[in-house]
Amino acid sequence: MGFLFHDYQSAGSGISKHAHKKKGMALFLDLLGRKFWRLAGLNLLYFMFFIPLMLILPALAFIPSAGVALIVSALLVLTFMILIGPATAGLTRVLRCYIVEKHAYVTRDFFRGFRGNFKNAAVVGFIDSLVAISAFAAMRVYPLLASQLSVLMYIPLMLTYSLVILIVMMNYYIYLMMVATSLSLKNLIKNSLMLAFVAMKRNVVTTLLIVLIIAALYPLLLFALPFFMTLLPFYPAAFIAFVACFRSYPVIQQYVINPYYASIGQVNPELTGFADPEDEEPVFEDKGGEEKPIESRKKGKGKRIS
Repeated sequence: MGFLFHDYQSAGSGISKHAHKKKGMALFLDLLGRKFWRLAGLNLLYFMFFIPLMLILPALAFIPSAGVALIVSALLVLTFMILIGPATAGLTRVLRCYIVEKHAYVTRDFFRGFRGNFKNAAVVGFIDSLVAISAFAAMRVYPLLASQLSVLMYIPLMLTYSLVILIVMMNYYIYLMMVATSLSLKNLIKNSLMLAFVAMKRNVVTTLLIVLIIAALYPLLLFALPFFMTLLPFYPAAFIAFVACFRSYPVIQQYVINPYYASIGQVNPELTGFADPEDEEPVFEDKGGEEKPIESRKKGKGKRIS
């Protein structure tokens, strides 16, 4: 019942900007708790870009002409392949702001990331889509060839999936660097490939965490499909991306951003209090933790001014 009797006329000393900052799991849970509903809204915004894929089955079912249906389906797939990369860049921009504890407006910052990185993100998203299609085809074709020809056909299957896993690990970094730096597409790909190997242990753990999250959702898909379909627009994608970004961004700071600032004789502002060129200079100095508490005025009879 404390909320009924709390003294709202008194103020404490505030929160110092030099207070001890949380790290690791404590920071992750703190951010997740504070951004839970914003992640749901962000997921819904991201989910809208999957609508072209969801329209394929209706197109095939309700367009009388098979040829026209296939053309429409191909255009829907192409639309998705072009837009999913920029949408992922928009998603990543918002998540990066959360991780470095900078305020972000979900819709505004999403579309800033979408528009500002459209060209590079569209190329990366298109390549990712081709990789996903190739992996799906390999899963269907190589086992069939192995049963009909030779078990040696499992070798290209393993090579394909090894390449897919490497590309997944590169994706932990490429979109984050895209929204955090002004690197060219060539350097984005080169750096993400380097970080996939340099931080291999961390990347493997991240991948296992994502697999566990997906595995936890799998029973819902099997036994509670209506609930799963209701949940799908609001959470899994943004949460999985949040996990990947939270674990991967410190690696980018260590190997990409911090060395850049060191080369120009400065300290990465993300480590001392995030600064962004788009933000204005502070007008007031933060005195959190230094103010004297304000005591509430004692009730009593005072002189009344008429």
